[in-house]
Amino acid sequence: MSEFWLISAPGDKENLQALERMNTVTSKSNLSYNTKFSIPDFKVGTLDSLVGLSDELGKLDTFAESLIKRMAQSVVEVMEDAKGKVQENLLANGGLKEKMKCLKIDLTSFVTHFEWDMAKYPVKQPLVGVADTLTKQLSQIEMDLKSRTAAYDTLRLSLENLEKKSTGNLFTRTLSDIVNKEDFVLDSEYLITLLVIVPKQSYTQWQKTYESLSDMVVPRSTKLIAEDSEGGLFTVTLFRKVMDDFKTKAKENKFTVREFYYDEKEIKREREEMTRLLSDKKQQYQTSCVALKKGSSTFPDHKVKVTPLGNPDRPAAGQPDRERESEGEGEGPLLRWLKVNFSEAFIAWIHIKALRVFVESVLSSPGSCHKALTWFSAPVPPPCGCRGLVPTQIRSECSSASCPSISEACDGRNGGVGGRWLCSS
Repeated sequence: MSEFWLISAPGDKENLQALERMNTVTSKSNLSYNTKFSIPDFKVGTLDSLVGLSDELGKLDTFAESLIKRMAQSVVEVMEDAKGKVQENLLANGGLKEKMKCLKIDLTSFVTHFEWDMAKYPVKQPLVGVADTLTKQLSQIEMDLKSRTAAYDTLRLSLENLEKKSTGNLFTRTLSDIVNKEDFVLDSEYLITLLVIVPKQSYTQWQKTYESLSDMVVPRSTKLIAEDSEGGLFTVTLFRKVMDDFKTKAKENKFTVREFYYDEKEIKREREEMTRLLSDKKQQYQTSCVALKKGSSTFPDHKVKVTPLGNPDRPAAGQPDRERESEGEGEGPLLRWLKVNFSEAFIAWIHIKALRVFVESVLSSPGSCHKALTWFSAPVPPPCGCRGLVPTQIRSECSSASCPSISEACDGRNGGVGGRWLCSS
């Protein structure tokens, strides 16, 4: 888990040296790894519009973060048999350079090498228009996520219900996977086969007494067909007309007759249903045939880790599912969708962060030359005993540089923009 700070400095000549100062201060105690965070020149508009946009971006930021967490949790649930590889599937699309657009990179690399997506979010349109595009994109992803996870949850619950029937003791579990046709006398007008649960300590008593519990019990007709830790399941064949009397006598001797009628068609249907549900669930997640490189980022020797995909022209959110799910061959449809759209949502979230720090910086220093700002991020791994030192050191540098934007960011008064935020890496 990496901790990030986004800090802005007005673009006058003196404060262009702020990043260099911070590198000098933080490197002494290995407090942080600092990189530039490039943000393009936007059409600012009026200060009144920025104030309103600031509130909306705060809500959108929270919504995006919540959506990303839900999607990550969904990946964990789908990959229940391979949870050790979840992190390898939570990646972001490239964007470092044009030739790397078709690559998946770890989240920390994406943030520290962030580039604004000019094609998806044109900077020539007003900031409100950019925010609206991001809102629509994330709303569509959330709608699709609800639909897909609801279908998966229904499948999972149906399977769990069937699995519960296959577990438990002989009193409650299904018997369709235990009994066989040969265990029963079927299609007889006079005879019927009952199933009786006998406590383990009473096996001998059962063998000695079952024929005398009632008249017209077929001699030597009992057979143990299953047992658990508490008892065994025995068959016994008798005439139908004494069935009620046999049940009463069996209960008096602490033998339990399990109500069961052998229906070959129903048993076959139940078995096929279990097989189908297991198959459907498995198909939602299959081990990816794409090579996923292991390892995590470390500071300060941070390296970009990439995983090649087969489709450099991955459609954006909102395009037809058939097109969007064409990549990741060898994966189940739900996992593939989650991977693609987690990347889309995460990228949108970082663009929202960029918008927020821009808007808040302009509002805090309206007289500054906001078109020439220097931006950088400070991913802060929390070294033992040093967690509170980074803001203190940065505030000190801000004071010497007369940079109120940075000071506000460190104080965390701008919500999640200048305050710290966490990102898995």
